[in-house]
Amino acid sequence: MLAGDVLLAETTRGGRVESRHYGAVAVVDASGRTVFAAGDVATAIFPRSTVKALQALPLLTEGAAARFSLPDAALALACASHQGEPEHVAVATDMLARAGYDDGALECGVHWPLDGTAARALAVCGQPARAVHNCCSGKHAGFVCLSCAGGHDPAGYVGVEHPVMQTVAHVLADVTGIAHTHDNQGTDGCAIPTWAVPLDALALAFARFATGQGLGATRAEAAARLRAAIAANPFMIAGTGQFDTRVMEALAPRVLTKMGAEGVMVVALPEQGLGIAVKCRDGGVRAAETAAAALIARFGKEDSPVLHHYMRRRLVNWNGQPVGELRAASALAGDCLPETAS
Repeated sequence: MLAGDVLLAETTRGGRVESRHYGAVAVVDASGRTVFAAGDVATAIFPRSTVKALQALPLLTEGAAARFSLPDAALALACASHQGEPEHVAVATDMLARAGYDDGALECGVHWPLDGTAARALAVCGQPARAVHNCCSGKHAGFVCLSCAGGHDPAGYVGVEHPVMQTVAHVLADVTGIAHTHDNQGTDGCAIPTWAVPLDALALAFARFATGQGLGATRAEAAARLRAAIAANPFMIAGTGQFDTRVMEALAPRVLTKMGAEGVMVVALPEQGLGIAVKCRDGGVRAAETAAAALIARFGKEDSPVLHHYMRRRLVNWNGQPVGELRAASALAGDCLPETAS
């Protein structure tokens, strides 16, 4: 926990607080005005997978989506951290085929599907996990398409010097307003470079993504198409039972969300012109989801059962007996926190 960080969420058991999650949140409009901030929003953090929609902007601005006639489901998958379910795998495979490649071109690494049903189905059939099952395979298939559309060999596209990553870094720097250099560079779980940015800059980027303001006409048009593709295909963004999919099935296009590893979450609220960024300092995804739900309810002025569920979640044991709850901090939720857990 950094000095000044605030309580995001807490869990209870037997009427006592068992765990507390601290971190920071920023709510920013597209002009850069801070609407709400709590905790340390100035220290740079790695945004991880939250920036996938920004990384997908060049698919449209550089002509790859048009050249390969990528459907909206593919554009959504390019922005996704999916569960490796058959629908996700089919779309990623189709994206690669349109560019003349198979999943051997993917450089994201291999892991089993994150969805348990999909993983068991592979195991029962005696099939190995492949790169196309990786939760980032849609984004990487997009990078292969982008490389091919630009006339580049996709081999090595994850390297920081590859033209694809140079383009992506340029876009991220422009949209966040933060230089992307060796000094703030790391390596993401899927092997591409990642750059640390302050939390308020991340929120600004998603206010711009939500509105198109500050992006320029071409990028603003690309952002609008990606928003529409995501809203129309929320299953592609995550999958069965996942926060992003559940929230956007209920609330898109008014609300667009994207989780990232290590407790990072972003939200775009197009109607309010706001971007929201959350960082749970202990890396807890469940706390970031809970905080994000509270902020959506408060600043998006949304009253929805799915938000109520995440803002105040009943915890049960293996016998199905209620034992406590996971709830958003009242300082974040304001008057929006439900009275009872669901």
